[in-house]
Amino acid sequence: MRTEVIASATLTLLSLIGIATKINAAQPETLGRIEHLDTRFDQLVKRDTKIEVLAKGFTWSEGPVWVGSADEGHLLFSDIPRNTIFQWSPALGIQTFMNPSGYTGVEYYGLEPGSNGLALDRSGRLTLCEHGDRRVSVLTVDGGKRTLVDHYQGKRLNSPNDLVFDRQGNLFFTDPPYGLPNRERDERRELDFCGVYRLDPQGELTLLSTQLDRPNGIGFSPDEKTLYVAQSDPSNPIWMSFPVREDKTLGTGTVLYDAKKFMSEYPGLPDGLAVHSSGVIFGSGPGGIYVITSGGELIGRIITGGRTSNCAFGPGENDLYITADSNLCRVSLKK
Repeated sequence: MRTEVIASATLTLLSLIGIATKINAAQPETLGRIEHLDTRFDQLVKRDTKIEVLAKGFTWSEGPVWVGSADEGHLLFSDIPRNTIFQWSPALGIQTFMNPSGYTGVEYYGLEPGSNGLALDRSGRLTLCEHGDRRVSVLTVDGGKRTLVDHYQGKRLNSPNDLVFDRQGNLFFTDPPYGLPNRERDERRELDFCGVYRLDPQGELTLLSTQLDRPNGIGFSPDEKTLYVAQSDPSNPIWMSFPVREDKTLGTGTVLYDAKKFMSEYPGLPDGLAVHSSGVIFGSGPGGIYVITSGGELIGRIITGGRTSNCAFGPGENDLYITADSNLCRVSLKK
């Protein structure tokens, strides 16, 4: 874990007995199944691999990110309704990392007030998409948060959802209305579109695209020439591919993969995603994680059977951590 994150996480780590349950490592619980649809998926996941449940009992888990080394690090992830970021490690199991995480007001603010997507910036500082406070923030080295962005052209953002940094330190994020108490019909809404944005290291915000009605998960191809964005729209549940220009603006997006045919099979929509170093996209969708090539071919599915929000790789891409509704799961990947 980087120094900045340690210094800012001065909150006492409280055990969550009765809130979330750590699974006994000696008798791991599993769920769902893994579908191998192409031999290319065999290069990523062994055929006898199981979906391991690490902890359960959350309200709606989201936004996982690994912090630190394989031996001493831990996973952070959001529970949006609980307005809390949880921490998981093999040694200590589940602990509270931060509460409140995304809403600091005193009035009721809907069912999803907490933080959503989490990421580390180039300095290793935890950066958060906050639903209730309608901003992207960063934990500072001497404690507290600093707002990175909370408005566009004088109007408040909807509810920043997910984020990714490029190697130059540009922050790309999505801004659908899911964190507003009444979503797109909320009277507090000030923007009449849902955008994909870039915040440069100097703090200048650029609107990159309004092509998607419900932009959600976001990630780069390994060469950062393509930006992938998931859309959580029941009428158009897709993963979109955007070319990234030299000036860091986006070209017109094209559909990478359409999940519509799976909508009647399992609950859920395209949501968070993670891009493997091979270029393969691991994207949450109806009933689990959909593994899609950069050419738009579905080569495998990790089926949890329920609504699945997001995923993130552990150190060395040896594991895939999955936030699946009330569960935190892990799938071992080929080394």
